[in-house]
Amino acid sequence: MADTQAAHSAVRRRGLAAMSPAYFGLVMATGIVSLAAFLMEHRGIALGLFYLNVAQYAVLCALYALRACRHPRRFFGDMVAHPTGPGYFTAVAGTGVLASQFIVIRENLAVGEALWAVTALLWVGLTYTIFTALTVRREKPTLDKGINGGWLLAVVATQALSVSSALLATRIGQPHRLEFNFIALSTWLWGGMLYIWLMAMIFYRYTFFRLAPGDLEPPYWINMGAMAISTLAGSLLILNAPQAPYLTSLLPFLKGFTILYWATGTWWIPMLLLLGVWRYGYQRFPFRYDPLYWGAVFPLGMYAACTWQMSRAMDLGFLAPLPQAFLYIAMAAWLVTFLGMLHALVQRADRA
Repeated sequence: MADTQAAHSAVRRRGLAAMSPAYFGLVMATGIVSLAAFLMEHRGIALGLFYLNVAQYAVLCALYALRACRHPRRFFGDMVAHPTGPGYFTAVAGTGVLASQFIVIRENLAVGEALWAVTALLWVGLTYTIFTALTVRREKPTLDKGINGGWLLAVVATQALSVSSALLATRIGQPHRLEFNFIALSTWLWGGMLYIWLMAMIFYRYTFFRLAPGDLEPPYWINMGAMAISTLAGSLLILNAPQAPYLTSLLPFLKGFTILYWATGTWWIPMLLLLGVWRYGYQRFPFRYDPLYWGAVFPLGMYAACTWQMSRAMDLGFLAPLPQAFLYIAMAAWLVTFLGMLHALVQRADRA
């Protein structure tokens, strides 16, 4: 009996130590599918996913804290490593998406503001910790080994802060309304600049280095997702323009760059599908659950939400069928990935 208990304990420790830093992608994906469903009048689905997301967020916070306490070397070592460090930005984006859920779905500004503050603190702490550590470390991987689509989670985290700031700005009084709009504008602009820097390196890596099927991990969908959430943030700024004179003066700029972001994200969709066919069809890469697959679900839901919001902000009614179609695709992808996660957890319990 003692040997069995010791074996169970060892399996749990190994699982916690090896937990993916990007697991808050589960919160990101569930949250944005919930928000997109709410925007398109599927209130029952939106509320169900909202309550599920609150539970998931609480569990993941507890697991991350437990991992940091029990395996600090592994936890902080992953944070300052090129392949895994950017995965921690899912905690920023997940918190920001949950804040947006509380603001939009429940109209709970108290919790929304608290989660916005946590998002801002995490963004500052992780941005300067991760990028400083990666800059000063002595041993660094080559570009083909050190960078992937997951690095764009830094952009997603930045734009999640912009989105939640813009949503708060419409629901609070002056003078903080101007301040929140300015934070939303500033982070939106910085997120766009960061995408240009990182995407240049990622595109160079894709086209000038050998690409194996294993290199095309699911977070490469963040190539599109980062542009989708940038589109959402830009659309919210356009809608907020009557509240802030400096946004009104920037309206042509805001509209132009929002369409640029949307068009770039749209361009990526066929490309990513073709790469997926090459990976799973031609190269026969095994298709099994990985926490990183939440990084592929999130962009689908975000594309639905951003297209719906952009069509509303710029009166582009002819785009209306597109967000509806992508909402159903995102819900199907979420369900398949969630069932895969449950199956993996059951298998792990059986092995234990």
